[in-house]
Amino acid sequence: QVQLVESGGGLVQSGGSLRLSCAASGRTFSSAAMGWFRQAPGKEREFVAAISWSGGNIYYTDSVKGRFTVSRDNAKNTVYLQMNSLKPEDTAVYYCAASGMVITTHMGEYDDWGQGTQVTVSS
Repeated sequence: QVQLVESGGGLVQSGGSLRLSCAASGRTFSSAAMGWFRQAPGKEREFVAAISWSGGNIYYTDSVKGRFTVSRDNAKNTVYLQMNSLKPEDTAVYYCAASGMVITTHMGEYDDWGQGTQVTVSS
């Protein structure tokens, strides 16, 4: 099991940047695939990005490609989501999650979730 705590959310103007962090505790972090998901008001939670345990495999949803970058530091038990060129439609609660899979974009294959951090992008 992995315990996850997100941080780094906030209010930013359109075109701005934020870096989210997800601190993990638990022995299995370094072997877990990590994902970022988001949920906007009135919408379903959706996949944003995923990274394999080694960082060698990375997936992004199309709407964030070229703007967001996921990375991890296994020595610090932390995964990051660098978000650039933010748009109002990126406004959501962002969650990190851990999976026992090699890497996956499917929410149902993530076992452990953080509490979420709010990102608000003003126009």
